[in-house]
Amino acid sequence: MFEYFYNEILRKTIISFGTLFNDLTVKQEDSTIKVPLAYGPTQKFLARLEQAPNLSQAVAISLPRMSFEFTGLTYDPARKVTTTQQITVKDPDSGTDIKKVYTPVPYNMQFELAIMCKLNDDALQIVEQILPYFQPSYNLSVNLLSSINEKKDIPVVLENITMQDDYEGDYTSRRVLLYTLRFTAKTYLFGPVSSASKDIVKSVSVRYLAGGSKSTERDVTYAVKPRALKDYTDDVVTTLSEDIDASALTINVADGTNITVKKYIEVDGEEMYVTKITGNKLNVRRGEDSTIAKAHVRGTGVKGIDYTAREDSDLIELGDDFGFDGSYS
Repeated sequence: MFEYFYNEILRKTIISFGTLFNDLTVKQEDSTIKVPLAYGPTQKFLARLEQAPNLSQAVAISLPRMSFEFTGLTYDPARKVTTTQQITVKDPDSGTDIKKVYTPVPYNMQFELAIMCKLNDDALQIVEQILPYFQPSYNLSVNLLSSINEKKDIPVVLENITMQDDYEGDYTSRRVLLYTLRFTAKTYLFGPVSSASKDIVKSVSVRYLAGGSKSTERDVTYAVKPRALKDYTDDVVTTLSEDIDASALTINVADGTNITVKKYIEVDGEEMYVTKITGNKLNVRRGEDSTIAKAHVRGTGVKGIDYTAREDSDLIELGDDFGFDGSYS
């Protein structure tokens, strides 16, 4: 059932969350201090304030500083999508292969950001630099799946803020002001990415043999290959130069040199087959492949289907009711 894969999505989300807070500063009199940020539990940093790992070391841990930690992971049913749908894209590296992956599963990642300061004014400066950006969420753009260049905006929601002032103790104890900000990052987890080229039928040949088992009177081979019924690459080749109604079989375009005869075009969802080109005038068959012939206004974009190295047919979505062209031999 399971196979090995590692998309590094959790790791990328953790790193992206940390980068939100790695450039905060505080001002103390005439100096500006950049607040250090580290990943780790708050308790370890507090312990270092109270325990000296080396008694001969004169320098203690400096304040202010911040730490953040990934604390939990929960499924988010409110963002559930159909699990059987797939994302099919061109391989961003090769530009020719097709890759597919099932739609992602929504998960919420919980984070804690700890702000440790000696002076209350330092803590207030840091908190005030953070809070205005969360109302209550901030969208963080993350390339979750680099193999198909799948980028998503991850909402980071500020859930609550708590403040703790550890001022009790003797005069040798250091005072620590601790602000804890809790966040939820609404990320997505993808499954393994596989090649879709082997799942898309590139061609099929069926050979029929006529006659009995002892003699053959005729053999016929019928070859077919899938053809895209719509434009997937959004390549607008020209525009309509006049309004047309649903019954028009001749249409005028702004530039007929970009149209290819005996190929399909798409105009606002309607598929047409170009039978003849005279200058900027096209003779077409309307409503091809069960699309609806309808009126179109001047200036509407005319898109080419398979105008560049069969790009549209290579991007046919899995499960699409694509058309076939074929020939007898």
